[in-house]
Amino acid sequence: MSKAQEITSQIWDMANGLRSNMDASEYRNYILGFIFYRYLSEHQEQRMVQNDLLDIADGQSVNDAYTEQAGGDDLNDYLEDLADSLGYAIAPQYTWQTIVDKVNDNSIAPSDFQDMLDDFNHNVDLNTNAKQDFHGVFADMNLINSRLGQTTAARAKALTEIVNLVDEIQYKDDDGHDILGDIYEFLIAEFAGNSGKKAGEFYTPHQVSEVLAKLVVQSLDPEETKPSVYDFACGSGSLLLTVQEQIKNRRLFYYGQELNTTTYNLARMNLMMHDVSYMNMDLRNADTLESDWPDGIDSQGVDHPRSFDMVVANPPYSAHWDNNDNKMKDPRFKDYGGLAPKTKADYSFLLHGLYHLSSKGTMAIVLPHGVLFRGAKEEKIRRALLEKNQIDTIIGLPAGLFYSTGIPTVVMVLKKNKINKNVLFIDASNDFEKGKNQNLLRPEDIDKIINTYNDRKDVDKYAHVANMDQIQENDFNLNIPRYVDTFEPEPEIDLGDITKEIKENNKKIEENKKELLSMMKELTSSDEKIQNDLNDFISMLDDEVKHNG
Repeated sequence: MSKAQEITSQIWDMANGLRSNMDASEYRNYILGFIFYRYLSEHQEQRMVQNDLLDIADGQSVNDAYTEQAGGDDLNDYLEDLADSLGYAIAPQYTWQTIVDKVNDNSIAPSDFQDMLDDFNHNVDLNTNAKQDFHGVFADMNLINSRLGQTTAARAKALTEIVNLVDEIQYKDDDGHDILGDIYEFLIAEFAGNSGKKAGEFYTPHQVSEVLAKLVVQSLDPEETKPSVYDFACGSGSLLLTVQEQIKNRRLFYYGQELNTTTYNLARMNLMMHDVSYMNMDLRNADTLESDWPDGIDSQGVDHPRSFDMVVANPPYSAHWDNNDNKMKDPRFKDYGGLAPKTKADYSFLLHGLYHLSSKGTMAIVLPHGVLFRGAKEEKIRRALLEKNQIDTIIGLPAGLFYSTGIPTVVMVLKKNKINKNVLFIDASNDFEKGKNQNLLRPEDIDKIINTYNDRKDVDKYAHVANMDQIQENDFNLNIPRYVDTFEPEPEIDLGDITKEIKENNKKIEENKKELLSMMKELTSSDEKIQNDLNDFISMLDDEVKHNG
């Protein structure tokens, strides 16, 4: 267990003790919100020191120096400088250390918590470029929630307990490295695991994210200095961050869209906690299928679709959507033979992502198995994708990998300009570690998938490269068992061994029968009922001998 996991486990245990009857998915907003506020406040302190904004006397804390020097008329100057640099600004009376000091002195008023958040939102307005990234990020911290306590005093007590818990976190590992971002990610996973199907809204298990990330980075131009990644159902942002793990020495530009406002706030926090600058991220709170990502304008002033080097997604499975006739005019969908069914938006999400994929990029998306073989409207879209040679690889994943569903899923890899004219099928459904509540992909399982993807060769009972003739023969049905034969024949039966085993069983039965008869002779005549039961049992043994032949 890593240091970050160890600390996360401690926080989780303490948080469970504090949340009383509050649901984990609800309590999450307070724990993660205060951790993020602490991060922002301490990050601001670091920036003030780096930029020499303060004169810090020997033995004086940064917070004390800030409180003394930013008083009066100078405060607005400090706040404007900080907002210009960081995208946000926290006033001296609302820094994390000031709040903690008030908690320790029992001098904090219940209204101080709300004033703290209101002041933060006010100061975000000082930087118009960052307003979208920070405004309302703490909106889900409902400080008057009766589940925190029935009275103002009870709610204040609950909030101070959370502040104390968050303040105890030591976010350095044994080597002094900052691991607060890792702790945050582990906590998100813990809350996801304890939120049941609700977790499907915002969290993709890291092992699945790693598969998608490794797939899309394969085609990334090594000379690209500003690579971009887009997740149109970004949840908590974990999948976006996993792509960064696969790219060394290059800073990604992150783009994401999320319908659920609470989850959108979580994604903004998560990315910034992993040291992603607001200038390198553009996350939006919107319905992807109804509100397309804004188009870009090139150097000649021509409007064109905003494209990304990599697209990754784990959208909601078989969601409902509005497939009215106007959608046929939508450039995302119009060239693929029709619209996805009203009750199954899977191909709508896929086509949205493909529309925004760059000409040299790769897209990897998790979908339910049904997209491979369902007929009618989905068959037309699937056929169009194949005829355009845009489906690159189909990977069957094990069942039980996700918090939100136990069904098996597939990863579809798509490209706009493929060189080959075939489709690689990989059946990875049997390679996993069985978990108590959730199955896991092991490192060797992930490596096997990626190595097979890169080699693009047939592997007995695991992978097959199918040409278009084969796919046409199957009526454009992409169900993996049609291409990858994983049948294992039953072992041959040795009749000699079976006969020998029957004889040995009969011998044992005869021995048991003799032993029982001997016991019966010792019984008295008064044991008539027991004798009758034993006679029935001996008859059963005789029948068994006859049955064995």
